[in-house]
Amino acid sequence: MGPAMTEPALRFTAQPLTDAAFAPFGRVLQAPPEADHAAAGESINAGTARRFELLADAALTAAGGRPVISLSRACARPRPLVLTEVERHVLGSQSFVPLGAPRRFALVVAPPGPAPRPAELRAFVSDGTQGVWLAPGTWHHPLLALDAGDFLVIERRGAEVDCEVCPLPPGWVLALPG
Repeated sequence: MGPAMTEPALRFTAQPLTDAAFAPFGRVLQAPPEADHAAAGESINAGTARRFELLADAALTAAGGRPVISLSRACARPRPLVLTEVERHVLGSQSFVPLGAPRRFALVVAPPGPAPRPAELRAFVSDGTQGVWLAPGTWHHPLLALDAGDFLVIERRGAEVDCEVCPLPPGWVLALPG
């Protein structure tokens, strides 16, 4: 378990999830806009599908690790969204991708490094069709599902456990836009 934060309680406001805003923490995983489909991606399966490469290296094999794909069936979190902890995986990345109908989720993240200070935390909301790839070492709150349902989780597994947890002080709340 990592160090506990001792800063006073805070209220964060989430912003929409965009490539540019999320870049310091990882990548947004989504198909290009419909208008760009013909120009983007690669035609496959005799022209019956287009392949869009979203990430060339998922960073999952450090220290003998291997990629693991799992399904998380998440409950919608009650409002207000109370933040309890952040965690990081230094040896590998972690991805969350909503499955089925659009499933919105919130992200609270901070850059790699020592336990984050409140000013370093950023919050985003997926539109329900976007997934994320969290770069190795990025601090993040465990999955904050706004809509109940299934999420594909891709992460590293290995002999060495790769999850450092940092508790947040009581009273931290995430405000959602709108």
